[in-house]
Formats: sequence, C-alpha cells, structure tokens
Amino acid sequence: MQISSTLYILFISVINLVFISSGCAQASEEINGDTLMSAQQESLVLRKTEFTLNDFLNQDDDLDFWTDEIIKNLSLEEKIAQLIMPAMGKHGQAKEEIDALVNDGLIGGILMLNGSKEEFRNWVNEYNILNSKLGKLGFLYSADAEPSLINRKITNTKTVAKANTLKTPEEVKQVANTISEELNEIGINYNFAPVVDMSPNKTVGWRSFGHVPDSVIPWSNQFIKTTQERNIIATAKHFPGHGYVVGDTHEKLVFIDGEMKEVKNYPPLIENGVLSIMIAHIAVNNNEKYNTKTFPSTTSRAIVTELLRDSLKFEGLIVTDALNMGGVRNVENANLLAVNAGCDILLMPLNAREAHTQLLNAYQQNELTKNEIEASARRIIRMKICLGLIPLSDAENLKTK
Repeated sequence: MQISSTLYILFISVINLVFISSGCAQASEEINGDTLMSAQQESLVLRKTEFTLNDFLNQDDDLDFWTDEIIKNLSLEEKIAQLIMPAMGKHGQAKEEIDALVNDGLIGGILMLNGSKEEFRNWVNEYNILNSKLGKLGFLYSADAEPSLINRKITNTKTVAKANTLKTPEEVKQVANTISEELNEIGINYNFAPVVDMSPNKTVGWRSFGHVPDSVIPWSNQFIKTTQERNIIATAKHFPGHGYVVGDTHEKLVFIDGEMKEVKNYPPLIENGVLSIMIAHIAVNNNEKYNTKTFPSTTSRAIVTELLRDSLKFEGLIVTDALNMGGVRNVENANLLAVNAGCDILLMPLNAREAHTQLLNAYQQNELTKNEIEASARRIIRMKICLGLIPLSDAENLKTK
C-alpha cells in the first residue's frame, strides 16, 4: 500500500506538471503575441509623422517607411493616376471633365491655367473636400507663377516686377515671397518657376533671370530657396536649355545643334536643392552622346535619365512641359515615351483619360514602363508627404487593402 500511494502521488504530480507547463506555454505564446503587437504599434507610434520639403532629398528612414506604407496601399490605377496632371482654366479642360477625372481617380494633380485667384482658390477647396470624401490622396496643384507671367496667368494677384527687370537678389527674394504668399492663399503647392534659360530666345528671354548672365544662377537659387521655404515646390526650366535655340516650342519642335550650352546652369541648382525640373520639347542634333534623333527631349531617355538623372544626379520630380504644345503634340505615343524616358509627371496630356489607360496597359506588358511608373509614383508620394498632403498621424488609415 505504501508503494501504491507513492506511485499515485507521483502520477498526480506529473499530470499537474504537464498542465502547468502547457498553461505556461500558452501564456508565453499570448505574451509573445501581445509583445509583438505592442512592438508593431510602438514602431508606428515612434515614427516621425511630420516632414517638410527639406526632408525630401535627405536620407530619412521614417520618410522611407511612410512612403512604402502609402505605396503598398495604392491600387495600380491609383499609382498611375499620380503621374497625370491635366490643366483647368481658360486654356485647360472644362471643369466637368476635371470633375469626372477626379471622381474616377485618374489624376494626381491639376495645373491652374489662366483664371482668377478667387476661382482657383474655390476649385482647390472643392477638390480637397472631394478627395477627402473619396478617400483619395491630396493633389499637387501647380501654376506657371513666374514673375513675368503670374499677373496674367492668375488675375487679381499682387503686381510683381517681371523677371528681366529685377536688379538685385533682394528684389528676387521679395518677388518670390510675394508670389509664394499668393499661391499659399490659393492652395497651390507647385510652382513651375523659375526660368533659368539664357535670354537670346525671345520666347523665354523676358521670363528668365538670364538677362544678366552672371546672375542667372544666384538669382535662380534665391527664388528657389524662398519658394521652397514657403512649402511650395520650385521648378527650374526649361531643361536642357531654351535660351539659345531658334523658335517657339509652343508652335513647333526646335533644335539644339551640337553642344547643350545651358546644361551648366543646372548642377548648382541641383546641388542647392531644387525639387523639380521641367523638360522642354527641344530636340538635340549633332551631339554624339545625347542625340535625341529628331524627337523632343521630353521623350528621350538619353536626356531625361542618362543626362539629368544619372549624370547630373537629380533626385527630384521631373515634369514634362505641356504635352499639347506644338513641339510634341504630333509625336505618336508621347505619353508612354515620356514615362519611359524617365519623366515623373505628364503635364497637360492631350487626353488625360486615354493617357491613364495607355500607361495601365503598358505597365502590364512592359518591364521598363512598370519600373518607371513605380519609381515615379514613389517620388510623387514622397513629395506629397513632405508637403503635408498625406496625414500620417492615424496609422489606422494605412491598413493594407
């Protein structure tokens, strides 16, 4: 009896040990699960959620993280939409057409082209509210708010001196501040200025700081710095250079013959942080390395990617000049060629809806197009985060679809 009692006690002890061990394991799993969840939540909480335009070109793990989070929550259609920017206003598309594009989620921004300050401000407010209701990302709103054009392009704005009449860096800063103040009041966050071409060409000469050759770089840098300090993207244009060509790209394709003399204007601007560069509809002839083969630079991978991205190390947004201009409008598949060349934003495509469909089809069939769309969408999303257009404080808004 003594042995039986001992065995019984031993048996009960083993059973209890098994139950205790099992319970501990289950509790451990629950604790580990809770710890993992807490770590994930803590990771989100500890991430920086506020950025400025100064952060765009810097290495920033938090900015990379949020960009990835936004990108992975976008559909393919939404990614492609980021690259398309039609215009509205006197020389843009009818408001009804823009309304349809916004409702269908086919665009990522709008150029405000020829209208009044009040009209543009109302439209920006309207589309901000609509995008919020639709659960869409905020828009890049752009304008040709150059010193020489703003008072004509956006009426009822404060009068500023034209670019070719400015005489000192202080005047440039004052004009840039006045323009930026007007754009901030409207809600425009992307300025297609300054013009950094030299002055001989009559189309752009009166719009640029190139009338004083030694001043084009420091004055352009001043305009860019002041603009971007006001939370507006500045754009150096028209790459690779419009100042020494003969003709007007609004009307026809024009040519640089041989050396691209104005490319030297861009490295100092890139080094000082310009966030956007516009590509002109200018062909390059008799240039062994960068010949565009009678096509405009906007559709040339040699100019956009090999020269601007790879050689000059530009990491900001590359936007085409308006795709309805005479220098490009007759080029077949211009939208696709521009994207494959490395342009991030298609400005004023002849038909924004068709452009979206064309890019969607090409994405699914062409590895180069797919890679370029992914890279461009990522740059645009990163820029929108830095502009404060995408609220990051509520991590629940970033659930994967």
